[in-house]
Amino acid sequence: MFRDIPTVLTSEELIDKMFRRAKKVEVAYSKNRLLMERNLSIAKIYTARDVAVSTLQKYIDSFPYVYKLHPFYRTLIDLLVDINFYKKSLSSLKWASGRIDLFASKYASKIKGAGKVEEILKFRKEFYGRAASIIKDIGPQLKYLNEARNIMRKIPDVDVSEPTVVIAGYPNVGKSALVERLSSAKPEIAPYPFTTKGIVVGHLDVKGRRIQIIDTPGLLDRPLKKRNSIEKQGILALKYLAELIIFVLDPSETCGYSLQEQKHLLSEIKRDFKTTILVVENKSDMVKTNSENIKVSAISGEGIRELVDAIVEHF
Repeated sequence: MFRDIPTVLTSEELIDKMFRRAKKVEVAYSKNRLLMERNLSIAKIYTARDVAVSTLQKYIDSFPYVYKLHPFYRTLIDLLVDINFYKKSLSSLKWASGRIDLFASKYASKIKGAGKVEEILKFRKEFYGRAASIIKDIGPQLKYLNEARNIMRKIPDVDVSEPTVVIAGYPNVGKSALVERLSSAKPEIAPYPFTTKGIVVGHLDVKGRRIQIIDTPGLLDRPLKKRNSIEKQGILALKYLAELIIFVLDPSETCGYSLQEQKHLLSEIKRDFKTTILVVENKSDMVKTNSENIKVSAISGEGIRELVDAIVEHF
């Protein structure tokens, strides 16, 4: 949804756009210069107004109303932008749009009553000056909203209405390979503001149901003490998505982490999330333990059917 937010012009760019359009306006020729100048000036004023108002309204409509969003998105936006200034910036755009519209009507009325060409040109110039001044006044807000837009575009586009499984575990235990094995189509990489890599989003289609599966590199793959405050808050956002967590263990320890370290991370995930956690041991083609955990191999496909059944049973 955030990728549809348009680039926000600077105040200078918007003023230039407004006057370039107005400059191109033409009206039917008339031998009566006063009448022709009156029609031309009113048309130019209304064109400039329409450009400014429609552009500002497009921005107002494109940016989301934060408190109507799903908690997942609301939490991320609250972490990434200054919500108060964000709201004030959008209000400033609405104010500017209203003022420009008001002045356009006011000066069009003055021009209709003007008896001299000089007066008409004077009123048109005054409107241009007023409109430009208003847009300059909201220059900081336009700049901020464009910065917010660029930040919001990094928020992943996930379907918050779908049943969602979040994959956790240390790096190199085979999480992404497992997502790919479970997915009915090639998983997509979605941006995520708190990681150097995007989250991996796949879908499991089984028995007429569609289940979203998300791997989160950089968030749920190391101890809490090694995460910064932003990452910790990013994890909070994931809590709103996860209806089931699959924690992947690598008993072979070829991932580079001991089984003890992996189990310690598991205990932290259990503490931080109140969601149901399904523990899965990957790389069963290399090592199998005597535990009751589901044993799978994301490479060979061993145990995947049993895992799918367990996921479906949960939902």
